[in-house]
Amino acid sequence: MSEADALDDDLYRRTKQLLEPGEIQLNGAVVHTEYDGSDEIEMMQATIEVGEFIAEGAGLDPTDTFVYSGSDDPEFASNQHQGLTLDDEEFVWECQQLLRNGSFDLVFYYEASADHDGILEAVENAGYAVTGVEGE
Repeated sequence: MSEADALDDDLYRRTKQLLEPGEIQLNGAVVHTEYDGSDEIEMMQATIEVGEFIAEGAGLDPTDTFVYSGSDDPEFASNQHQGLTLDDEEFVWECQQLLRNGSFDLVFYYEASADHDGILEAVENAGYAVTGVEGE
């Protein structure tokens, strides 16, 4: 989706700002859900599923990655997660689960070298509403 199609312009803009050039080039995906705080298991399952799509888009076998969660580290927020490779714990993706207007949006960041369009297509095919965000 383009910026004009974004379901939440403010969230799109804030996500775009976080993708500004840093150590690595990033793209992002905002997965819009209907999950509220009582749907924690479903929200985590969606986070894992989208993380697997990102791993595949990065050319990795999803079974060679794991989720490192905020509950595992006092320096992370409780709703912050990272997908890392099993062997060397390299970055694959990061996700922040943000409560907005009563439901959660899952904001993912991943290296721009991953197949951005393929990731978005896989997320949509899984039944999620998604807004792609491309970094600079």
